[in-house]
Amino acid sequence: MILVTGGTGLVGAHLLYKLVSSGETVRAIYRREKTLKRVVHVFSYFSDDAEDLFKRIEWVEADINNIPKLEKAFKGISHVYHCAAFVSFEPDKYHQLRKINIEGTANIVNLCISNSIKKLCYVSSIAAIGHHENPEKLITESTEWNPETDNSVYAITKYGAELEVWRGTQEGMDAVIINPGIILGAGYWKGGSSGNLFRQIQNGMRYYVNGVFGYVDVFDVVNAMIQLTNSDIRNEKFILVSENLSFKTFQYKVAKALGVEPPKREAKPWLLGLAWRMDWLKHKLFNTRRSLSKQTAKSAVSISKYDNSKLKETLNFEFKSIDESIKDVSELYLKDLRQKSYRI
Repeated sequence: MILVTGGTGLVGAHLLYKLVSSGETVRAIYRREKTLKRVVHVFSYFSDDAEDLFKRIEWVEADINNIPKLEKAFKGISHVYHCAAFVSFEPDKYHQLRKINIEGTANIVNLCISNSIKKLCYVSSIAAIGHHENPEKLITESTEWNPETDNSVYAITKYGAELEVWRGTQEGMDAVIINPGIILGAGYWKGGSSGNLFRQIQNGMRYYVNGVFGYVDVFDVVNAMIQLTNSDIRNEKFILVSENLSFKTFQYKVAKALGVEPPKREAKPWLLGLAWRMDWLKHKLFNTRRSLSKQTAKSAVSISKYDNSKLKETLNFEFKSIDESIKDVSELYLKDLRQKSYRI
């Protein structure tokens, strides 16, 4: 039996769809019952039997920091996909990020070891990979992480989580780590998911930025996870990026797919610098949530280009084009927008 943590998230829901559609026996962890509806909705994008597919999953209410419940979830499990994570770039969320991303991953690793799990697949992020001083030099899996860099709190905790996985491999556990870029997928239109970008662009974004990022389709992520887990490959990490695009290009492509006007004004570095300082001041004065940190403002104008050749050569893997991914996600967003029964 396969165990999926974070089964109600973007990657987890699409992974579950692929697994149950392939006839796999699956158990999945959830924390809040209301989030299960999202999984059914994602299934409904791709199947007329969404409810039946959903019922094939053995759902277990658990938290990755609740050891007793986790121990029960691990009974009879052979493989684990660890998708659960907390995504936030708010500096004041650091301790919560550590608790979920690092300590939670340590718990999963420990239970994998004690239950003799055949292989763990951990979903990390390109945020946990180092950067070059030369922005035109491609970033690879071996690019060194620099702890002295002004890394975001999210990046620090995802890197810390990877260290827990590597610690597990030293104790006899087999694992693979994937480092996806910005994951494009449907059904999660709010919060830290990329779907929120589609929603914001459709509602009208005033500014664009010229930073370069790596993008990947959610099904490329899922397919790579399954292939790597079912292979003889162990104790390796892989960058999952289909294309490196400027955020301006991405915004324009999405705006065209949604039939709306793209942003016209560039957010210059000085403007972003002013914006994150104002955001910090507002947070201090009124205790509001941070929407822009120093690190995210910096990354918005930085150039980061990722090399996907390791995965392509290892698995003979072909990535879906980002144009096709944007088209598919945009169509599903507009469909949800028309359906009053699904909240966006």
